Amino acid sequence: PRLMKGEQHAEQGLGPDPAAPPQPKEEEEALIEFHRSYRDLFQFFCNNTTIHGAIRLVCSQHNRMKTAFWAVLWLCAFGMMYWQFGQLFGEYFSYPVSLNINLNSDKLVFPAVTICTLNPYRYTQIKEELEELDRITEQTLYDLYKYNSSSTLGTHPRGRRDLREPWPHPLQRLWAPAPPPGARGVRSAASSVRDNNPQVNRKDWKVGFQLCNRNKSDCFYQTYSSGVDAVREWYRFHYINILSRLRDTSPSSEDMLDNFIFACRFNQASCNQANYSHFHHPIYGNCYTFNGKNNSNLWMSSMPGIKNGLSLTLRTEQNDFIPLLSTVTGARVMVHGQDEPAFMDDGGFNLRPGVETSISMRKEALDRLGGDYGDCTKNGSEVPVENLYLTKYTQQVCIHSCFQDSMIKECGCAYIFYPLPKNAEFCDYRKHNSWGYCYYKLQDAFSSDRLGCFTKCRKPCRTGSSRCYPDRTIILSTTKEMGSPNSTSSSRS
Repeated sequence: PRLMKGEQHAEQGLGPDPAAPPQPKEEEEALIEFHRSYRDLFQFFCNNTTIHGAIRLVCSQHNRMKTAFWAVLWLCAFGMMYWQFGQLFGEYFSYPVSLNINLNSDKLVFPAVTICTLNPYRYTQIKEELEELDRITEQTLYDLYKYNSSSTLGTHPRGRRDLREPWPHPLQRLWAPAPPPGARGVRSAASSVRDNNPQVNRKDWKVGFQLCNRNKSDCFYQTYSSGVDAVREWYRFHYINILSRLRDTSPSSEDMLDNFIFACRFNQASCNQANYSHFHHPIYGNCYTFNGKNNSNLWMSSMPGIKNGLSLTLRTEQNDFIPLLSTVTGARVMVHGQDEPAFMDDGGFNLRPGVETSISMRKEALDRLGGDYGDCTKNGSEVPVENLYLTKYTQQVCIHSCFQDSMIKECGCAYIFYPLPKNAEFCDYRKHNSWGYCYYKLQDAFSSDRLGCFTKCRKPCRTGSSRCYPDRTIILSTTKEMGSPNSTSSSRS
């Protein structure tokens, strides 16, 4: 039908018809189409990939030898690529460590130096019991070896008067037939712990003392092949029980600092009383710590040499010497950090009297990476062992605390050479008649790591140690004063 004029203009105002969408080209259709076979897909991959050599597999398809050659070459290159990927990932997940060593010559805080008299003095409170123990020891030595030691155990010979009462755990000679060659030592019929002592000059008998549990149902002999070792360990065992009866294990002020240290200088300046602190060790006697954590003004060291370190002139005495506890004379020295306890048994060394000893020191700092790189602890807060020393965490502090904790749990009392925890008391066979039996068995388990202390106590992530290197010794003269054997020793560090 014919349109009106207005309608025609309205239709013309709509504009031209929209253009149809362009038809995809043949190349574009190939990118989205599905291939009919894996062969076509493989050919498409080889023609369009950027991997070198892949297109050769298609171009040489009419020559099987070339195709096989390029296929092998391509697979080898592909395998090498993934082998390198494996090497890189393996190295990454192995958490490699880069070691950096820096040598610095800046000022350092001078370490703490602890020095002991090596003379466990007889306390006034237990002097009578120690004299009784000496008389029993003299009698024991005479009964076992027909040896009269009354002239060597003290300044004045002691008479062999009647003893008050027999002490527990007497030292006795035990029959022990020698095993056949190549055979291991066999336990005694009454023994429940294997004798781990070295076989030195073994005869057909041993020396030891018997230890039993609380109800006497299990006993064993703590035996030694050497009579000297047996007497010393037996004396030490009774000495521990005597010390445990004192509320305060520190002796009276019989040995003042002036009687032990004649001169003290650091960087050519004289020391004063504020530069040291005092404590007593049951075996090593009176000990003095110079430049310890209680010192308000720590010493600094910047120059090496004898004149720039600590210089001490010492005097050693043997007026009241206990030879069965300490067989040496002189002084015991240990160098340690200000925030670390002085383990004189573990890290100390002896100085001979009558000589001058120069000691050089080197400080070493070690940082360990924790987490996946290693098993270490920052401050010991996650270690399941209570720090009894109330000092900085070290592995040795943790091990000693772990053993003391095991002593309290297993034996019901604390070992006197370690700190005393709260609500505990030191071992004494008058109160804990079986603590010796428990201690020696526990010590054997500790040495073989059956207690787990070495597993629980991890190494600290950051630690520093001072290593000592004796340089030289110069022989000096020995002096005698007031009718007693005295000797002078000088030590510089």
